[in-house]
Amino acid sequence: MLSGDLSVFILNALILFIALPIHEFAHAWSADFLGDDTPRMYGRLTLNPLAHLDLMGSLMMVVAGFGWAKPVPINPYVLTRRSPAAVMWVSLAGPLSNFAQAVVGAILLRLLIVAGLANNIAGMFLQQYLIVNLGLMIFNLIPLAPLDGDKIADYLMPSSWTRTWEAIRPYGPVILLVLMLVGRTMGIDILGAIMGPPLRALYSLLMGL
Repeated sequence: MLSGDLSVFILNALILFIALPIHEFAHAWSADFLGDDTPRMYGRLTLNPLAHLDLMGSLMMVVAGFGWAKPVPINPYVLTRRSPAAVMWVSLAGPLSNFAQAVVGAILLRLLIVAGLANNIAGMFLQQYLIVNLGLMIFNLIPLAPLDGDKIADYLMPSSWTRTWEAIRPYGPVILLVLMLVGRTMGIDILGAIMGPPLRALYSLLMGL
């Protein structure tokens, strides 16, 4: 029997191998639907994980229990000619796909609980699947480049903020790195403080707690 920490680590890596390709496929499908065939030309309009997984990101999933997939290439000029909101919708599609996965996981988990079958590997998998997908959704909605939230915020914010936002955007990856690594090494879980409350609220909502 696997130890608790090891089993959670393995489940998280497996869930990321499922959730991240679906997240990227959602970007590709929405861009294609809105008239940009760039994802199709690059072979990204597929649920095949091999088309979406990044080598280093995949290794990080195995080694560290978190990782990333290859961003879907899009042509924002084609999209914005169709609709000013098109890039925002393509960006939002990824987090929405994670929420949809979380809803499916919650429904299946609640069915197992009703049947008295949740105290097994299937129940543990579904609970982690729900938590990881909610985490991915909330993390990607943080309004910092290169996350999806950057493009969503860019569309929603007042035009008077645009110049300031453009000045901040290049520092987005550095800010994220600080939030993920430096904050934790100093004993301050900044990302946890940001993501924890909405994650717990959504988990409780989906599980009817």
